[in-house]
Amino acid sequence: MQILVAQDNFTVGAISQNCDKIIATVKSSEPGTIIVFPELALTGYPPEDLLLRDDLYQKVQKALVRITEASHQHCIVLGYPWRDNGHLYNAAGVFCEGEQVALYYKQSLPNYGVFDEKRYFETGEQSCVFNYQGRKIAVLICEDLWGEGPIAQLEAQQPDLLLSLNASPYNFQKQTEREKLISHHAIKWQLPIVYVNHICGQDELIFDGSSFAVAKNGELVSRLAFCQPEQQVLTLTENGLSGGQVQKLPENEEAQIYQALVLATRDYVNKNGFAGAVLGLSGGIDSALTLAIAVDALGADRVQAVMMPFKYTAQMSVEDAKKQAETLGVEFDIVSIEPIFDSFMQSLTPLLGERGQDTTEENLQARSRGVILMALSNKKHHIVLTTGNKSEMAVGYCTLYGDMAGGFAVIKDLPKTLVYKLSRYRNTLSEVIPERVITRPPSAELAPDQVDEDSLPPYDDLDAILKAYVEEDKSGDDIIAMGYDKGVVDKVIRLVDINEYKRRQAAVGPKVTTRNFGKDRRYPITSGYRRDNG
Repeated sequence: MQILVAQDNFTVGAISQNCDKIIATVKSSEPGTIIVFPELALTGYPPEDLLLRDDLYQKVQKALVRITEASHQHCIVLGYPWRDNGHLYNAAGVFCEGEQVALYYKQSLPNYGVFDEKRYFETGEQSCVFNYQGRKIAVLICEDLWGEGPIAQLEAQQPDLLLSLNASPYNFQKQTEREKLISHHAIKWQLPIVYVNHICGQDELIFDGSSFAVAKNGELVSRLAFCQPEQQVLTLTENGLSGGQVQKLPENEEAQIYQALVLATRDYVNKNGFAGAVLGLSGGIDSALTLAIAVDALGADRVQAVMMPFKYTAQMSVEDAKKQAETLGVEFDIVSIEPIFDSFMQSLTPLLGERGQDTTEENLQARSRGVILMALSNKKHHIVLTTGNKSEMAVGYCTLYGDMAGGFAVIKDLPKTLVYKLSRYRNTLSEVIPERVITRPPSAELAPDQVDEDSLPPYDDLDAILKAYVEEDKSGDDIIAMGYDKGVVDKVIRLVDINEYKRRQAAVGPKVTTRNFGKDRRYPITSGYRRDNG
């Protein structure tokens, strides 16, 4: 028996298009093959509140008619949402030889982190085993395998193979966790398992693919590509599961994350119909890394970089921005913001009075740049890529309607220390980021001789404190006990808390850490939690 693992890039809501892709895969496969697609492949994952629309299910039903007809010489296993007597389920259907032979409802619904499945779906109760070519094949969906209950139900039916349909988002080390878990199940239940996962960028989420299969002794017999579509054919015989190729994962954390960000950027820009992308290239490391990712995702001909100097901009910043743009071959323009800034100040001075200079003038520089980029976006239908990193977003070291203005925040979930690592990694492939950009002290260049550490602790310390507070929910006392200065810890936590309103207005950006700002971490904007001493 042959099993085709179909790791393809599906688009949320594009039901007809996804169906076309599914049927094309079926038609290109050998007759008699079981073809396995991911969880909710027909609608894409996660469909979110599209699941509340009646017309969605009309489209799903039409697609299933086509899929049933396409199954005359094959067995198709795929995920889709299904309504049954007023109840909605995360389902997997099995279509063999022109008819539907099985329907399974997901039993374990994740409702943590980025997952909201209990908002939409009800829990299934029955296991699913179907017969094909004299073999008993079991079906489970994603979270069903992260506990023991659903797989334990299958023991009495003694299946020959388990197919697991998944929509498992990426973060570093996730693949190690998946393979360890599935190998454990295979050994415990003496059952070969095929794990098929989505591959796409979907708003904040990245699905890295990395589908795989393990034999009943826990041995890895197949792994599909990381962050790329791929199909592999496996063979199930009396002797077990075999026939696949074990694709290598990227060699380190930086390579994995970089490739994931390229996929996320490409899918967000393309699936939302933008002609290309534009960004402000400051001569600093954040915009330099963002530009490199954008070019790798879209091609140089679809990316525009704009340097927008002011009187505080160092000449080396202009030189380095120009050098990188020329190296990557992108359209590059230099537009001074001084006339725009001066015009704003002339209009604002009567309103601002004699209050002296402060961050108002600094923010106005950033907002002048934002106006330029958004105008280019409107005129050229290019999305603006913002360039803020996670460290800046955490403490509010960014300007609303200024450097935060845009449509996609490519490095939003990268701590500053990781920005440096990814920049050095990208230069190992080809040197596209000038070395001086990486080695010079980071600065927003909004004031004379300004560097980030004038306002913030060193990034090694800042990122460690942020990881503890934002990703691990440690208290201030816990973090101080780790050896950090109380004054620094209190300042950082205060900055995180008071800038929630900024982050809520930030552009969406891809999640690569264990907890991002957005779908993962949802804090109230108006909150007296830390001010409450009770």
